[in-house]
Amino acid sequence: MSNFISIAQEVLKLEAQALVFVAEKVDGDFTSSVEAILGSKGKVIICGMGKSGIVGKKIAATLASTGTSSFFMHPGEAYHGDLGMVSPNDIFIGISNSGETDEVVKLISFLKDNGNIFIAMTGNEQSTLARAANFHLNVGVEKEACPLQLAPTSSTTATIAMGDALAVTLMKARDFKPEHFARFHPGGSLGRRLLSRVENEMVTEDLPFLSASAKISDVISTMSNAGLGLAIVQQEKALAVITDGDLRRAIEKYQGDLFTKSARDLMVTEPITVTVGTRVEDAIQLMESHGINSVLVRDSESIVGVFKK
Repeated sequence: MSNFISIAQEVLKLEAQALVFVAEKVDGDFTSSVEAILGSKGKVIICGMGKSGIVGKKIAATLASTGTSSFFMHPGEAYHGDLGMVSPNDIFIGISNSGETDEVVKLISFLKDNGNIFIAMTGNEQSTLARAANFHLNVGVEKEACPLQLAPTSSTTATIAMGDALAVTLMKARDFKPEHFARFHPGGSLGRRLLSRVENEMVTEDLPFLSASAKISDVISTMSNAGLGLAIVQQEKALAVITDGDLRRAIEKYQGDLFTKSARDLMVTEPITVTVGTRVEDAIQLMESHGINSVLVRDSESIVGVFKK
């Protein structure tokens, strides 16, 4: 078992060292690549074969989700018709550790004739792809983590990291914000918090309203039936709430006399509220700042719902 752990640690250390090694190779071609992408009116097309293709798909997905229009193109499919999707405004990134992958090399003549900016991401700056490219991003590593030096390991990690470096640099250059990220991830938790509004998620039916004179037994029944952890106390021109916490504190305070009290004795006036149209993110931040788990939603002077985290 300990031997397995030491092998894993050695792999992780080798790959970490590879990233440091590659970081020192970042040069002006990286800056030129970023500037070219920022100035482009087209898309970024990523191309690679085998493991490089798998890495390319990840890079394309990362770019697309962080504000840079991008997609992956398989070099074999490209050579058999998919090059028709490549416009002169597109920037083409070819990935190959050796820089000699035949399926990618075959595309060079088309790209030059089509007027595309070509960025090569290879581990060999003297390779065919590197020499043919407008800009070269060197992802060469000293050694693979694979003990046979055959399976792409450190090299694929370095290539993924270079793609991340490109994506993050472009994000910062574009001042890409969380709300922009959320637009491309509406199904995720961040998308929910930043794009959704409280009225889309609040509880509106059978709200737990009661009067200030309601008996404690009615308060408990109302709160239990609603399952929202609170009761809403209506008064003539004011509003109050009783939460589960308020009820627990009242039990400690009044003990055996609790059931001689009314909602008026437990309620908290001027509760925290938000208006219809409030972003879920803003409502959650408000609740966290006050240490509460739910908030009343109002439309003008009326309470129309309860929003819970």
